[in-house]
Amino acid sequence: MTAATGPGAPAPAVPGIRLDAPAPSWAIEADVVVVGSGVAGLTAALRCAATGLTTVIVTKADLNDGSTRWAQGGIAAALGEGDTPAQHLADTLTAGAGLCDQDAVRTLVTEGPDAVRRLIATGAVFDTSTATGEIELTREGGHHRRRIAHAGGDATGAEISRALVEAVQSAGIRSIEHALVLDLLRDEGGRTAGVSLHVMGEGQHDGVGAVHAPAVVLATGGMGQVFSATTNPAVSTGDGVALALRAGAEVSDLEFVQFHPTVLYLGAGAEGQQPLISEAVRGEGAHLVDADGVRFMTGQHELGELAPRDIVAKGIMRRCQERGTDHMYLDARHFGARMWAERFPTILAACRAHGLDPVREPIPVAPAAHYASGGVRTDLRGRTTVPGLYACGETACTGVHGANRLASNSLLEGLVFAERIAADIRARAGDRAAPDRATRPVPAAAPPVLPLLPAEARGEVQRIMTAGAGVLRSAASLAGAAAALAALRSGPGRDGKPAEPATETWEVTNLHLVASVLVAAAARRAETRGCHWREDHPDRDDARWARHIVVTLGAPTPHDDAPLTQRTTDTTGFPPVTHAAPEEKKP
Repeated sequence: MTAATGPGAPAPAVPGIRLDAPAPSWAIEADVVVVGSGVAGLTAALRCAATGLTTVIVTKADLNDGSTRWAQGGIAAALGEGDTPAQHLADTLTAGAGLCDQDAVRTLVTEGPDAVRRLIATGAVFDTSTATGEIELTREGGHHRRRIAHAGGDATGAEISRALVEAVQSAGIRSIEHALVLDLLRDEGGRTAGVSLHVMGEGQHDGVGAVHAPAVVLATGGMGQVFSATTNPAVSTGDGVALALRAGAEVSDLEFVQFHPTVLYLGAGAEGQQPLISEAVRGEGAHLVDADGVRFMTGQHELGELAPRDIVAKGIMRRCQERGTDHMYLDARHFGARMWAERFPTILAACRAHGLDPVREPIPVAPAAHYASGGVRTDLRGRTTVPGLYACGETACTGVHGANRLASNSLLEGLVFAERIAADIRARAGDRAAPDRATRPVPAAAPPVLPLLPAEARGEVQRIMTAGAGVLRSAASLAGAAAALAALRSGPGRDGKPAEPATETWEVTNLHLVASVLVAAAARRAETRGCHWREDHPDRDDARWARHIVVTLGAPTPHDDAPLTQRTTDTTGFPPVTHAAPEEKKP
């Protein structure tokens, strides 16, 4: 993909590119369709349905199988005595390395505590102190106070997912499970009119269909599967970001992929989802050590092992380079058997399943792809640059995370901005005449189709990205990754024929698109900042790069069927979403 660059480069006209897929053979009607069933998607659906909006949830696996359930550490909010939103804001801005949108962070930390309380009212049960009965709080990297609420010791995400799924089912909200969303549908005015999707397997619906709705909320989670080793589940293939790109929406900050510093090391050839060793383990006093037992993070940062994740990941990688190895160790033997069993039962079981006993031996760890700080650009109400299209959770780029997400801010972001989206949809629905809900999408005149990659290209994309755009990057490695990705796209299937439409080919095509954007943005950002580490530009450059890179997908040309356009913002704050009413624009 080519990249037409320039700070003032205008966004292209809406390209209307779509995946190669059969036309929908069935359709249902709704006021809102929410794509994704993690904390962001389920919260948005519950809040929309509570206001009387007919809501449909589309999810790629089971309703309770979103990325949220894999979250171990907890959810951050200023709930403890002596803690304040201002302190939470300060820690978030520090972790974001100068690129956070302060308005977005202020919204997160001030509305966060009440959002957590509403989550508790929905049914989520957090761990409490046996002495006081108050919510038990712990620390994680980058936090100067104990403000991480957890559940089941290290099963916070599973508990939140359970509570929200039960609430959704009790509310009778319609869901379509095992469905891969394909593309955005438009009405004759160019507004959002729903989505096309493919339902896998048998059920009430099967094959390619559509949900017609004037509001679409993308909450599809991350894109960790773009790398060989990740903490993300297999369904995290960047589908929401890819859909938004094809619909003409702006994406931002995709170069900032957070590599979690402590993932269970399973060997040099390990691929796919890897077991996470929560930062809360370090929060409770575990030490990072090398093979000789030396604590190498001491003196590198005031918070030592609890420094922001990018600093810890870099510290591990540097020590690995010094020692000629590819992993370090996390030593928590001093916890004892009881603490391991009560506080970290999930991690204990995962380690033992792989033949390791953290009660008796240090845990081998290495960084792995964990969280996308960037995504579909939104304003403070979750609105994207496409009318009627919203995004929240890891799919979105609200400006909260900047160049590096502060630990446990992600679940909170999903809660806060999902509630804001629901309020905006409800307000706008009240302004529309009732017949608008029945507006049908209008097929574009011969819409261009994005060629599909063969299913086996998934592993090749992952290997290309791991080698060229992983923790350590350079102009040379990124150029190599860009060339390899371009070669994948230009070739036919392995048998010499074009790839056929199918779940696997749609997924790998989505992965390839978001990988191409990530590489282009990472090559453009010639500095080291947050979780973006350029070996050839090792310093942070505020004069040139204290701003965001915004990418859009252009209309096909004779030389490129999916050209990218990049531009940079003037400040760390996002410019307003262009279709918002003047009084609602984000500063």
